[in-house]
Amino acid sequence: MNPSPVELVGAVLFAVAVIHTFMTKYFERLAHLQPAHAGMWHLLGEVEVVFGFWAFVLLGFLFFTGGAEAATHYLEGLNYTEPAFVFVIMVIAASRPVLELCRILAQGTARYLPLNDSMAFYFVCLSLLPLLGSFVTEPAAMTLAALLLRDSFYAKGISIRLRYTTLGVLFVNVSIGGTLTPFAAPPVLMVAGKWGWDIWFMFATFGWKAMVAVFVNAGIATLLYGVELKKLGRIKAEKPTVPVSLMLLHVGFLGGVVFFAHHPVMFMGIFLFFLGVAEAYKHYQDRLILREGLLVAFFLAGLVTLGAQQKWWLQDVLSGMSATTLYFGATALTAITDNAALTYLGSLVEGVSDTFKYSLVAGAVTGGGLTVIANAPNPAGFAILRGHFDDGAINPLGLLVTALPPTIVAILAFQLL
Repeated sequence: MNPSPVELVGAVLFAVAVIHTFMTKYFERLAHLQPAHAGMWHLLGEVEVVFGFWAFVLLGFLFFTGGAEAATHYLEGLNYTEPAFVFVIMVIAASRPVLELCRILAQGTARYLPLNDSMAFYFVCLSLLPLLGSFVTEPAAMTLAALLLRDSFYAKGISIRLRYTTLGVLFVNVSIGGTLTPFAAPPVLMVAGKWGWDIWFMFATFGWKAMVAVFVNAGIATLLYGVELKKLGRIKAEKPTVPVSLMLLHVGFLGGVVFFAHHPVMFMGIFLFFLGVAEAYKHYQDRLILREGLLVAFFLAGLVTLGAQQKWWLQDVLSGMSATTLYFGATALTAITDNAALTYLGSLVEGVSDTFKYSLVAGAVTGGGLTVIANAPNPAGFAILRGHFDDGAINPLGLLVTALPPTIVAILAFQLL
């Protein structure tokens, strides 16, 4: 290792940003204790702002050491397609036509389960919706599942333990639930083309194991909190307020964005068309989550900006591990980095075995639910659900603790099956 000054500063700022994510609840409390500076503390307490904030510190360093040209050249050399895509997919997936269609299908499926009404719907939200991420992408699945869970359970004042358990299971299941196909999960997408992994390989190698873990995690959470879920009563089957034709049109928008996920000019054009339709039929729309989507995109853009400076140490760490060590190392490293960045850096190591490839990707998706930064869709779920936690902030340690049991189930599935 022979890092440059910029790489060293980038690594330090990345570590500071990770620590900062664990302190956001503390800053939110300071905002109440020191109202004179509440604005500053609220800013520092926004998890979605953390990485973007420290990314600007890095850009400031580049500006003062190399001038505006150095900072501009660095930014222009990075790929911000994923933050833009997550923003677009979040807004469209959270629109009322798409959400109503998803709710109708989820409630229809829940009726066929031999469980209490609220338990069955809870199970569907934590199992089938995360698996849907293999087809409509993980950010869309996270958005839909988080919104349905928010409206049907969080909004009814469920216990703090159930809130955190649900969040932990949701994050883990979305992370592993996107492995049925090679195009939906960011960590898989980074390597699938280079390593020649098609849909049949993904399902046979990862997908069916992920399905087992997803259903086990959702089933354990449903049974563990069955008494509390039953007390919530029946999930009201609301009558559709949106014409079927408009629902199908919005599904078309969603499908178009997914199809052109790697072409920002195309999916941004589709998004602008969507905004026009949403305005024309605004009596069939609720408030579009533009603010939430932009904050999540800012978070991911900051992660890209800082993450690019971690290659000098991450790649060496990964290449020096055995297959078993790599699996658990990738699981742990994912908690403090983005799992897509981790698999991308691993794919740069030449001459690796098939066992190395499996361990790297399986470990990266296994640890994708441990923290808000571990997987690209996590900030979306965080932004949607955090308003139902104390002080409007989710305790990172609470998420870590409640995500550990479903992560262990995922470890057993990927290592033993």
